[in-house]
Amino acid sequence: MTSGVTERDRAKADRQASILHEAARLFAERGFSGVSLEDLGAAVGVSGPALYRHFANKQALLGAILIGVSERLLAGGRRVIDDGGTPPAQLEAIIAFHVDFALSDADVIRVQDRDLASLADDDRHTVRRLQREYVEVWIGILSALHPDRTVAELRVRAHACFGLINSTPHSVRALRSQPDDGAVRGILESMALAALTA
Repeated sequence: MTSGVTERDRAKADRQASILHEAARLFAERGFSGVSLEDLGAAVGVSGPALYRHFANKQALLGAILIGVSERLLAGGRRVIDDGGTPPAQLEAIIAFHVDFALSDADVIRVQDRDLASLADDDRHTVRRLQREYVEVWIGILSALHPDRTVAELRVRAHACFGLINSTPHSVRALRSQPDDGAVRGILESMALAALTA
């Protein structure tokens, strides 16, 4: 029985993934407005206009990057809940998941921070909705740990934790290039856990 996925489909998916990866890198370095279609094409070895076979325009490419990462975060958070476990174990798991995201997708975080306003309105609303749903996953875990706290306070805690985790990869690039990448991960995970259980 075949999956129905052809070699051509796989090649197209690989090319799209390569475009998204290089676009995130370039947008992180130069900003959305500082990158041309020609720059993007050159980064993946095609002409600028060839990108139109994959994305309608540069703004659609930005949307694919930020919607894609928001969907991955929400799916990962929901997996933590679906896997079960005690609230403390779930908190450790979701922190580890988010730290892994921040260390592997620092470019996407920079693009989100700087270029969210450049999204088309529909894409921006989609990103915001997905992000709110992701925050609600965290609040569900935190409310089990802190039943006496209000939802508003737990939301502040979750956002503060995101700020801690998401900003750090920018400032520790030199450390991350060292063989002991696990040191950075351990620092972030322990600090986030301490902050959220305080």
